[in-house]
Amino acid sequence: RAQHQAALKTQDSLSCPICLDLLKDPVTIPCGHSFCLGCIKDCWAGDDQRKVYSCPQCRHTFTPRPVLNKNTMLAELSEGLRKTRLQAAPPAADSPAGSGGVECDICTGTKYTAVKSCLMCLLSFCEAHIQPHYEIPAYKKHKLVDATVGLQEKICSLHDKLFEIFCRSDQTLLCYLCTMDEHKGHDTISAAAERAEEQKQLVESQREIQERIQQREKKVQELRQALDTLKRSAQAAVEDSEKIFTELIQSMERRRSEVKELIRAQEKTELSLAEDLLKKLEQEIADLRSRDAELKQLSQTEDHIQFLQSYQSLSIPSETADLASINVDPHFSFEDIRKAMADMREKVEGIYEKEVKRISKVTKIQTVLIPDPKTREELLLCKRHTQTK
Repeated sequence: RAQHQAALKTQDSLSCPICLDLLKDPVTIPCGHSFCLGCIKDCWAGDDQRKVYSCPQCRHTFTPRPVLNKNTMLAELSEGLRKTRLQAAPPAADSPAGSGGVECDICTGTKYTAVKSCLMCLLSFCEAHIQPHYEIPAYKKHKLVDATVGLQEKICSLHDKLFEIFCRSDQTLLCYLCTMDEHKGHDTISAAAERAEEQKQLVESQREIQERIQQREKKVQELRQALDTLKRSAQAAVEDSEKIFTELIQSMERRRSEVKELIRAQEKTELSLAEDLLKKLEQEIADLRSRDAELKQLSQTEDHIQFLQSYQSLSIPSETADLASINVDPHFSFEDIRKAMADMREKVEGIYEKEVKRISKVTKIQTVLIPDPKTREELLLCKRHTQTK
């Protein structure tokens, strides 16, 4: 255990307090603290105007700027520890990051798959390079998350600081320096607190959505049942209408035959009476013509005795029918029957039209899905959010 603690202390002493990684091109400044050459140069670049330089760790000031020389011993120790750590890395670190993986920001040459991202360092680390965050006490306060892309999107572009604050006035994320500049005096809250508030709203929105889904699923089920009932009812109505129309057609065919037979029977009766009377009248005309010829011949006889004897024996044929009782209509027809049939057709068509209109007014299912105002607002917000993405 003592050996392990000594190893951790050695790693801690070989870490740069600025980048928190193993020293690279280490330099030691007059106060005794060591840093990566690149890290301390970047740190002191902002102090060139004041000509006063301070240690990032103990805040000791120097004037003029100290000369930075590479610490060869620390460089060798740091490089040796780096090689040892890479050799001891698990097999998972031996595979380069694939097209879908997050690359380690520390690896040089071949980039290995990152397993964690640090929100303090704003870097992603493979299994080998993440070890200092587990072993060095100064790193243990850093917040590690699963390896993720787009870490730079979590940094303020103005101050290069992590977004930690949410401005409710402007509805945007801020770093703590933003609250001292252009967002000073705004309604601000920590990003975590804002997330907690919006998480509550999200849960409530999910609950409402689930409730509406259940309501609509219930309505869908009811509509499906109604549609099935409607289809069955419509099919039964079609079958009944076909049966009824078939029976009506058969009935009309029977009625047509009956009317036709009635007309023909009446026609036969009237024709029989008329033809019988016609024969009698024609026979009477023949008899009268014969008697007229005899009378004409008799009128030409000169013998008075013969005339009287013959005239007494001749008589006028009796009338077969009373001419006054025979009323012959030159325009006789079955017009009354035709008119009765036309009236019947109009009545049947009238009844048909009336019943068809009544059938067409049978209640139908009508649905108009109009979202309520709150739903429309949510839909618009979702649409805008999708478009911004």
